[in-house]
Amino acid sequence: MQRIEYQGRELLRWNCGPSTFLVDPEQGARLMNWNVRMSDGSFRDVIHWPEDADFENFAKIRGGNPILFPFAGRTLHGGRPGQWNTPDGKVCAMPQNGFARGAAFELIQADKQGFTAELRPDAAAQESYPFDYSFRVSYAFRDLSLQVFLELENRGTTPLPWAAGHHFYFTLPWHPGLTRGDYRFEAPAKRCCTLGLDGALQALPKGWAELDDFAQAGLSDRIFTKLKGDSFRFGPRGGEEDVTVRILPDCAAASANNAFVLWTETEESPFFCVEPWMGPPNAAGHERGLHHVGAEETATFGVEVSLI
Repeated sequence: MQRIEYQGRELLRWNCGPSTFLVDPEQGARLMNWNVRMSDGSFRDVIHWPEDADFENFAKIRGGNPILFPFAGRTLHGGRPGQWNTPDGKVCAMPQNGFARGAAFELIQADKQGFTAELRPDAAAQESYPFDYSFRVSYAFRDLSLQVFLELENRGTTPLPWAAGHHFYFTLPWHPGLTRGDYRFEAPAKRCCTLGLDGALQALPKGWAELDDFAQAGLSDRIFTKLKGDSFRFGPRGGEEDVTVRILPDCAAASANNAFVLWTETEESPFFCVEPWMGPPNAAGHERGLHHVGAEETATFGVEVSLI
């Protein structure tokens, strides 16, 4: 682990074999970039980070792995976006994708293998999620993989609802001369849907499973759920250089109601996001994929990204 200056900020860098991981643990606990040194001496960006990142609007930077907590995606209450209903009936504001991705974290542990950072919620976050809790993000880095764990500790006396997730900005395409249509994916899901304006999940017509490349229309914001496996795989059609995003099955928040969500900004964006979530968007409303942490208990949602 090294402390470095990058784009005018002090960051942490881990070098693990051919992999380099760049992190800002105290703002959003954000993994910013992961690049790999190839056998010919070139470098491949696995996780995209923009050269012109606007650090004054950190939560909105299109890159790295924003942490989505306490809820991934949009929340709605009574058809109104940006709101949710707490278990005791209080209606609270909730930003899209939660408030953690640009929030202050405290680095509480770091070594040659990774780090742990703990959320320090501000007044707005406390109003949005009015509970007594501790939320921590931990990364473990390896030569050709990483694991990341979201840990919610309930310090109160009533169960805590959550449906958190990740927003990995994968570089795509990563080969010169190829397009999105040259990359295929395999989603381990029995159901594919989108989120309606009313907050309900809307199933896609039959035939969605036959479409498996990143150039297809309507792919952004597509939700794969009712999982029959734990791994979403994607890569070139030739079968080499697959990326595997895996929901670790031995964590408390692993279930068939977890989801993989795909998103990109435009057809020209140099990234496509593959996002492992604890449940579909608006889980606090429809309750599919909504998880609870019991009083004085701790639950974890673990994910692995691997190039092996």
